[in-house]
Amino acid sequence: MQTITKYIIALLLSLYISNVTAQETNETLAKSKKEEQIILLKDKIRAHEKDALKVEVENINDRVIKKEITYEKGEDLKQEAAKKRALNIENRIALFENKLAFHERNNLPTPFDEDGNLKRKEFDLTFKNLNDVSNFTGFTVIDSVKTQVKYDLRTTNELMFAGGYNNAIVDGGSLKSSPYKINQSGFMEIGWNWKTRLGLSGNSPRIKYGLALQVNRYQLEDNKIFVQNGNTTTLETFSEDLKLSELRITNLVVPVYFEFGKMRKIEKPDRVRYINDGKFKFGLGGYAGLRTGTMLKLKYKQEGDNVKEKIKRNYNTNPFIYGVGAYVGVGDYSLYMKYDLSETFKNDALKQNNISLGVRMDFD
Repeated sequence: MQTITKYIIALLLSLYISNVTAQETNETLAKSKKEEQIILLKDKIRAHEKDALKVEVENINDRVIKKEITYEKGEDLKQEAAKKRALNIENRIALFENKLAFHERNNLPTPFDEDGNLKRKEFDLTFKNLNDVSNFTGFTVIDSVKTQVKYDLRTTNELMFAGGYNNAIVDGGSLKSSPYKINQSGFMEIGWNWKTRLGLSGNSPRIKYGLALQVNRYQLEDNKIFVQNGNTTTLETFSEDLKLSELRITNLVVPVYFEFGKMRKIEKPDRVRYINDGKFKFGLGGYAGLRTGTMLKLKYKQEGDNVKEKIKRNYNTNPFIYGVGAYVGVGDYSLYMKYDLSETFKNDALKQNNISLGVRMDFD
């Protein structure tokens, strides 16, 4: 019995020693793995900053080639960029080490698992926002090349709005032949444009293109209304005393304009931008598109009642719209004119071409 007891005790001691040895081995391997992970992270920080420096140097070289800056200025900028990236490497590695020490000292969740592998992505490389360390909670991977600000945007976009007077040239004559009230007929146009600089250097000329919604309103004189009879549309006198007789035509068009004039250049170490702030400009071009709606709006009194009618018909208006336009101004504001080369009505005795004059605003 004593012999059996000795064997059992010896077996238990052997198992205990094996377990302790295995744990120590695992801990040693995990520690080694952790150290490897830390070294790899520091290497990634250095690689990312070097990639970012490479992008900056390429941008500076492009500026020298385009003669935007001198060769000497370019060399100075490269030296400044190299110093900045070297300090970034030093600071980011120190921040990582301090953050890791803080977590270990305060028994906070470690970024490494039991095998020494990194398990929390937010510890990987650097701050989510390097410009805001006050709300720092961890680290995250940042691809330095992809997050670089693009030095020069050749194409930008902007909101466009225009409005003013609207009328028509009838039978190739003048506005005097128009059946519409000059001071009460108007237009509105709103759209979104892209603007691309065409020159290799400088900022003029530019091409502007996009999508716009045009609304042209014609207020009729002399108690007249439009009447559609099959494929013909005529002007006829209304039976009641009209307070309002207005034809409204809506078009969806693609405008294309060539714009000339210097823009103000805003230059920073990592980017250059061009804006129209306070600069003279003028544009020439045109537009083409489709009619999307036609409506006749009437207001009159009948048997003592105020009557409002909205009649939606095509009134044989042309489904295809195209024309020319021009604008001239300073900054965001311009005097704007457009003229439809396509006739408003098709196959009708009344031949007219829309003409508009107003103010245009390009908010870039």
